[in-house]
Amino acid sequence: MKKIFIFLFLIPLINFCQEKRGYIVNIGDKSPEFSINEKNFFKQNKGKVIMLQFTASWCSVCIREMPYIEKEIWLKHKENEDFVLIALAKDTEQYPQGTKEITQMIEKTEVTYPIFRDENSKIFNLFAENKAGVTRNVIIDKKGNIAFLTRLFERNEFNEMKNKINNLLNN
Repeated sequence: MKKIFIFLFLIPLINFCQEKRGYIVNIGDKSPEFSINEKNFFKQNKGKVIMLQFTASWCSVCIREMPYIEKEIWLKHKENEDFVLIALAKDTEQYPQGTKEITQMIEKTEVTYPIFRDENSKIFNLFAENKAGVTRNVIIDKKGNIAFLTRLFERNEFNEMKNKINNLLNN
């Protein structure tokens, strides 16, 4: 009887954890605003579909996902004035993400989309818990609302994200 009770108690808890996956934002929320190089990123990209990729040079899943982002998203949409993609390298005291690490990541993955250092994970912490992991992608619609969230690299979810980007760009 105890086993059944524990099992029934854990199922909703597991589902809750899988849905949140370390995010502190939800689909439908207004995206937090932030600056890159002292410029408000959202004011510069108002009315565009935005893809934020949170990544790190030490993250093997990130390194595996990046060529797919390059090939299936960036190369397809980079000329579209309504689309913006940036990667943010999650910089921490334990795992700094400076020019050296970002350059190595670019060389290893051969991506051409822009990658910025997220100093002290300030931008990351607007979207996810401080100790939450990468890789994660955040898709923001033309109105500035969060439209899609991913965690890790899972092919079906990645395809759903691509479809969401396509739908947002076609509306």
